[in-house]
Order: sequence, then C-alpha cells, then structure tokens
Amino acid sequence: MTQTEPKVSTTVDFSVDGKHHGHLSIPHSRNDSGWGAVHLPIVSIRSGDGPTLVLTGGNHGDEYEGPIALMKLARSLDVEEIDGQVIIIPALNYPAVLAGHRVSPLDGVNMNRAFPGRRDGTVSSMIAHFVYQKILPLADAVLDIHSGGKTMMFSPFACYHRLPDADLMEKAKQAVLAFAAPVSLELVELDAEGMLDTAVEELGKVFIGCELGGGGTTTTGTVSIAEVGVRNLLSHFKIINEPPQSLEDRGLPPTRMMHMPDSGCYVISDDAGIYESLIDLNSPVEVGDAVGQVHFPRNPELLPVVYRVERPGILVGRTHKALVESGDFLALIAAEM
Repeated sequence: MTQTEPKVSTTVDFSVDGKHHGHLSIPHSRNDSGWGAVHLPIVSIRSGDGPTLVLTGGNHGDEYEGPIALMKLARSLDVEEIDGQVIIIPALNYPAVLAGHRVSPLDGVNMNRAFPGRRDGTVSSMIAHFVYQKILPLADAVLDIHSGGKTMMFSPFACYHRLPDADLMEKAKQAVLAFAAPVSLELVELDAEGMLDTAVEELGKVFIGCELGGGGTTTTGTVSIAEVGVRNLLSHFKIINEPPQSLEDRGLPPTRMMHMPDSGCYVISDDAGIYESLIDLNSPVEVGDAVGQVHFPRNPELLPVVYRVERPGILVGRTHKALVESGDFLALIAAEM
C-alpha cells in the first residue's frame, strides 16, 4: 500500500454491474476492540454507459432527510431501471448519525470540514480521504442532502454555488432547478474550506446541495422533497427514463429563484443570552428590519439587543435554539433573482 492509497477498504467493486450493498471498513482501534473497524454502509447500482451520480446523506449526524430518502432509494431502485451508475452513501458520517450528533463522537470532526481528508488521520479524515480518492473521481455529479440539524431551521431549498467557472456553475444551476425544491438558491458560504462541496467543484464536477428543514427531526414534507428531488436528478442526468416531477405537478407554487449578494446576508450574534425570533421563515424584510433579539437572564434589567438585517429579501434560515452564544448564526436572508 502506498502512502497515498486509502487505509479504508470496501466490500463493493464499483466497476461491476449490478446492485451491490456493502460497506467501507475504516480501521478504528479502541479500548473494547483493539483490532476493530467502523463499517460504513455503501451501495452501488450500475448498468450501462450513462453518467454516475453520487448521493450522500448524514454528512452531519443530526440531519435525517438524507439518510431516510437514500435508504429508501437504495431498497427501491432496480438495476434494470438505470443507464449509468448510482453510488449511495446514506450516512457519510456514520458514527455521528448513530449518535444523533452533528460531528463524529469518535473524533469530534465535522465531516463537512474534513475534505480532502488524510489516509492516516482520524476516522472522519479517513472516510473523507477514501471518498475523495476513490468515489469522487467516478462521479459526474454529487448531491449532498442537508438540513438544519438540532440548531437551525430552513425554508427548504436546493442550492448551487457562485463559481468562477461559468459553465460548471450553469450545469449546477440547471441540476438544482431540476431537483425542484420550493426555493432554488445561489449560495455564498461563510467558510468553504474543507467542504465536500468544494472538493467536488475543484475536481470540475457538478455539486448540488440542499437544506431541507431542521430542528433535529423531519416532516412528511421535507422527506418528500428529498425523495422527489433525488429521482428528479436521476431523470435530469438521464440515468432513469422517467419524467421529473415539477412543483406544479405536486400542486405547489413554482420554485423561487433566489441568491445571496454577499456575506451580509448572514446575521450573526455578538451576544450570549436567550434569542427571541421576531419574524417567521419566509417573511419579507427590508434593510434595518428586526429579525430577533437577545435577552440577558443574568441581567433582566437590561434591554434586549435587537438584531437587524443589512439586506432586503426573505428570511430563509434561522437558529432553532433559544440559548445562543457570541458568534452563533441567527438568520439567513436571501434575495429574489
């Protein structure tokens, strides 16, 4: 084994046609299993010469629409249906999903800041390294399904990033529109280094993301958005031969095309205390409008600090927790395109 070859092994041969359920084996020596490993489930469904779509959920362990929708797809999608390949990782940060934590309980690593990973790193770093070295080179496109987890709540959106490569950005935009979420968002990240998103885009591949709800749970609506969106992407990339389901087909309004002009779309707390939301998701705002305020339980005589927006637009995301610290995310504003 070379120093660049992953330490992680797999029971799945991604070059073989058929439907194969298997796992990655990530070395993990611990007190109760000296020669132990973490077995992370993975599925390959391959037939024909069409494109390869990689589908991931559970990048953060307290976000559940992805694992649910992808486990259901892995059971239901037949190899006879497809022309190409679908690689499904329902729980990318498998230890975090089992624990219901945003980050891995084994090493405290945020999987979405671990790329491109390290072959000799912690469990999360080894997973990222294997995916970067062995899975992403096979992909034409990658969908990573997120929601707000226990600490955030979003109006369900699919997203692509503003990229210097205009052709790649347009391909990602068209895939996001095909996903058909209630909001289609051109997203600016606060910190893109180490993300799966960035790793995919730097390899010249199409990346589609989404944030489908939050609060550490799911709804019938958010799971349905994930399930329909995944099959819509399979249709968009011509891996399956069926028409996509538009929002109108489902009796819903057409997608709202939105963007983030700059990082001023984020509202971040400078205070620690109890946060009170003053407006609900999907509410329109103008510059200077209040989105919430922080109260101080140790000093109840103090007036709360009011947080106001710097950009006009729509509230598409907010904190789901009431106890906030300085530096915490409070709100996300997006503008109509």
